[in-house]
Amino acid sequence: MMRRAALGLAAAALAAAITGCGLNVDLGDLFLVTRTGSGPKLTLLVDDGGTITCNGGKQKMLTSSELITARDLAQDLSTDATNKLTIPAPADTVYQYTVKLQQGTISFPDRAATDHKYLGQLEAFILEASQQYCS
Repeated sequence: MMRRAALGLAAAALAAAITGCGLNVDLGDLFLVTRTGSGPKLTLLVDDGGTITCNGGKQKMLTSSELITARDLAQDLSTDATNKLTIPAPADTVYQYTVKLQQGTISFPDRAATDHKYLGQLEAFILEASQQYCS
């Protein structure tokens, strides 16, 4: 029994060392979004445990439906992240987004959503989540 407890502590220490701290995407995170532009800067961290953190503040619980949507978005964006999708911002850009996932980073302007379905869905998720959890 003591050996099992020691192994558990060692595993927890290893997990903590691997995941680190701060606003990096760790193994339990779905994505980290940073939005810059005309309005205030916004940072959203969504993790696979169902929590969201706005601008480094207190974690709040997502609904089951929101968590499913976030998981689907992370999966849908994984290929773009692996390919490090970067879309230049045209002159009429209002917001610029950077999305960090386990597979890599995506960067795109708000205007890119018209040509990329999943980016539009992500923007909608960000808008709804920011209104509900960041105020």
